[in-house]
Amino acid sequence: MKLKPLGNRVIVEQITEEEVTKSGIVLPDTVDKEKKAEGKVIAIGSGEKIQKLNLKEGDKVIFGKYAGEDVSVDEVDYKILSDEDVLAVVE
Repeated sequence: MKLKPLGNRVIVEQITEEEVTKSGIVLPDTVDKEKKAEGKVIAIGSGEKIQKLNLKEGDKVIFGKYAGEDVSVDEVDYKILSDEDVLAVVE
């Protein structure tokens, strides 16, 4: 990858999953605006605060749906998040 996060930032590839009701109806992304987003950590900056989170490349994290900055590299969409945008690690 050609992106390297600076300071207390992390680069995440967002994981998108379609939500399907029990009856098989696919709900669009616009149905639940407050739902948290999930992604896979691609790269981690060298800042003190982000290092204290003990994130590793490949970790799945949860972050706010509107958190961070959207970036597209080689037709792949990424989010650049600060340490405060990362809410939890999925184990």
